[in-house]
Amino acid sequence: MFSAFAIVVLGAAAVTVWNLSRSFESVEKIPAAFPADESVRPPVATGAAASALNFLLLGSDSRGASTGSIANLSGQRSDTIVIVHVPADRKSLSVMSIPRDTWLEIPGHGEAKINAALSYGGVPLAVQTVEGLLGSRIDHVAVVDFAGFAALTDALGGVDIDNPIAFDSYHLAGHTFPQGAQHLTGTEALAFARERYAFTDGDFQRVRNQQLLIRALLSGLMQKSVLASPATMGGVVEAVSPNLAIDAELSATDLVSLGVELREVREGDVSFFTIPTTGTGTSADGQSIVNLDWEALPALQEAYRSDTVAAVVGPLQAAG
Repeated sequence: MFSAFAIVVLGAAAVTVWNLSRSFESVEKIPAAFPADESVRPPVATGAAASALNFLLLGSDSRGASTGSIANLSGQRSDTIVIVHVPADRKSLSVMSIPRDTWLEIPGHGEAKINAALSYGGVPLAVQTVEGLLGSRIDHVAVVDFAGFAALTDALGGVDIDNPIAFDSYHLAGHTFPQGAQHLTGTEALAFARERYAFTDGDFQRVRNQQLLIRALLSGLMQKSVLASPATMGGVVEAVSPNLAIDAELSATDLVSLGVELREVREGDVSFFTIPTTGTGTSADGQSIVNLDWEALPALQEAYRSDTVAAVVGPLQAAG
């Protein structure tokens, strides 16, 4: 997820355009990322909202079990699900996380956790499920394995975070993440992002920590010392490329153009929030799940349809 997010914002540095274009050819493409049946998808946006963009970013702990492909992850569950909304005016970014245990209807498969959509039907079913939840189209999709997250962090020389809750790591045996400011290597950042067992609210704190790291990576990417160094940016692109798959409709030209359009966006213009929920619960078959706030969902759906997502971020953050 994190590496895919970096690809979206890399275009903000004109000095890296040549590097991005050259390396883009090596990124694995998802040949059929979207539902084949157009009738199951939300209508195409019109009016001022038509030029807004929604990027779906899916993170997984492993490549396809049989193929080793990032693009073909049928049989694997998505551990991280993020929507990056790029408004038509290109003045900000809104990043929404969807907890992986969110309980909803997966087309053709009945009720299940949202992360099962990738396992049941690959990227197209994951896209269809998220589109049904948002009531708006996904324009582009990227899948990343978590090895890319660690590599990207190391390519930036590590990241600085302010950890809100101290915890002993489950994924990095013997390591403790203290409360407060600290510098993380790629290995440490990966363990930090994956942790859920140490927290009383499990996946909710995991989502908050992932958002914290996305912001730290964004800050690292936007530093002048990074943007002005072709060697450093080359290392960033090389770290991302082997661990990323994107829909075949997204081109290097698209990313360069988007980067130019987003050139005025700064760290403070990026907002993070989580889809409205009513907390955790248990499904009829005994699974631990996250319950959506179905009463709050229509307002969020309308915000995506009308390209007014930034206006709902504040109240949703306060509610979370």
